[in-house]
Amino acid sequence: MARVIVLGAGISGHTAAAHIRRKLGKKHEVVVISPSEYYQWIPSNIWVGVGKMTVDQVRFKLPPLYKRWGIQFEQAKATEIHPEGGNGSQNPFVTIEYTTPDKKGEKANIEYDYLVNATGPKLNFEATEGLGPGKFTYSVCSCDHAIKTWEALKGCFDQMKAGKKLKILIGTGHPTATCQGAAFEYALNVAHEIKQLNLTDKAELIWISNEYEIGDFGMGGAFIKKGGYVTSTKVFSESVLAEYGIRWIKRAGVTKVEEGVVHYENLDGEKLTQDFDFAMLIPAFAGSGMKAFNKDGEDISPTMFAPSGFMKVDADYSGKPFEDWNIEDWPSIYQNPLYKNIFAPGIAFAPPHQISKPMKSPNGTLITPAPPRTGMPSGVTGKIVALNIVDIINSGETNFRHKASMGKMGAACIVSAGYGLFKGQAAAMTVFPIVPDWEKYPMWGRDLSYTVGEIGLAGHWIKLLLHYLFLHKAKGYPLWWLLPE
Repeated sequence: MARVIVLGAGISGHTAAAHIRRKLGKKHEVVVISPSEYYQWIPSNIWVGVGKMTVDQVRFKLPPLYKRWGIQFEQAKATEIHPEGGNGSQNPFVTIEYTTPDKKGEKANIEYDYLVNATGPKLNFEATEGLGPGKFTYSVCSCDHAIKTWEALKGCFDQMKAGKKLKILIGTGHPTATCQGAAFEYALNVAHEIKQLNLTDKAELIWISNEYEIGDFGMGGAFIKKGGYVTSTKVFSESVLAEYGIRWIKRAGVTKVEEGVVHYENLDGEKLTQDFDFAMLIPAFAGSGMKAFNKDGEDISPTMFAPSGFMKVDADYSGKPFEDWNIEDWPSIYQNPLYKNIFAPGIAFAPPHQISKPMKSPNGTLITPAPPRTGMPSGVTGKIVALNIVDIINSGETNFRHKASMGKMGAACIVSAGYGLFKGQAAAMTVFPIVPDWEKYPMWGRDLSYTVGEIGLAGHWIKLLLHYLFLHKAKGYPLWWLLPE
C-alpha cells in the first residue's frame, strides 16, 4: 500500500489529487492537506471584486467531495518536510498545524510514500510596505479579498455618483510581481462598470505595472496573429487600455504605499509617486514558508528550496546569463532532484530563470515581472505529476511517460471586461509555447499558428462558459476527467 500526500487544494493540488484518486486502487491512500476547507476558482474572483458574482459562485467545500472520492482531508497548514524521516520515524513525513477552530494550533506528523507540494504561493504583501488588505490597497487574489475589494469599490461608485472625481489605480504592487493578467482584467472590469453607471467623467483610471512594455505579462510579451496580421501584445494591450480610457505607467516598481499615495521607482532610477483614492495592486509571490529537515534534524531548506521559497525541481538552477538560457532548462516532470518521491507542480516549483529579460534601474533595483505559472500551467503540471506517480506505484518503473515543459506547452488567457450574455467583451489570447523557443521559431519565438489574439463578445461568452465548465470539473461531476486542464 502507498500513501500519497498532496499539499494544497488549489488548481494544481486539487487536479493532482483528483487524478491520483481516480487512477489508483482503493488499497492506496490519498491525503490532501490544505489550510482552507474551500476550493475556489480564482480566475472568477475578478467578478466578485466588481460585485457581479457572489463568493458562493466561485467556491465550494472540499470535505464532502473528498469523502465521496475516498480522499482523506486534513484542514491544516504544512510547516515542515522531513524527507528522510527522523524523530523516531523511519519513514518520510510532513509536519502539519491544524487550522480548524477545534484543533487550531495543534501539530501532527503524517508519513508519506509520495509527496506532491502544490501549496501555491504565499501572497507576499509584506514585501511592499503598506500593501494589501487591512493596509492601504485591495486585492482580488482570494475570494475573501475580493469581497472587501468590492465593498470599497462600491463606496467609490457612491462618491462618484455624488459628484466627486476619483483616481483608481490598478496593477502590480512590487518590482518583481507577476499575475499582470489578473490585474489587467480587473482594470477592464472596473472601467466597464464605470461606463455602465455613466460615471466616466468622474473617474481617472490608471494602470501601473513593472512590465518593460505593456502586454509583457511576465513572458517577455509575444507576437500574435490578429485578423490575419502579426502584431505585438504591446500594441494589442495598449489598444485595449486606450479603448477603456485607462492611462498607464510602465517600468514601475512599487516600493511603498501610504494612505492615498504609491511610491515607485522606474527603470531610469527616478523615485516617483502616484496619488489615488482606490488601489488594487497584486503583491509579489513567495513560497509557502515550509522548512525541510534531514534525519538528524538539520535544516536543509536552502538545498530543497530556491531563495524565493519555491521548491527546486528538474530544472537548471546554475545561474548562467539570461541570454544563454533555452527551453531545455525548464522542468518537465517537476520532481525534486534530491528526493525522487517529492514533486512540485503549479506555482510551487521554482522557475530556473526569468522569461522576461531582467531589467535593473541605475540603483540596482530589479524591475521585471516574475514568470507566470497560474491557470493552465498549474492544471496541466498537476495532472502529469499525478499520472507519473500512479505509473510508479502501479508498475514500479520510473519512465515518466507524462511530461509538460513550459517550453513545449501552450496556454490560453481570456481577459474579460463586463459580465452577462449581451454586455461586455473579452480579449482572448493563446500562446505556444509559454517560454519562447527562439531556436525553433527564430522569427517570432513562438508558433504563430497557435499564438493568436482576438477581442469581442464571443470571447466573453467563452470566459463565462469556462467558469461553469471548470467548476463542473472541480466538483467531480459526471465525466469531469474528460474536460481539459
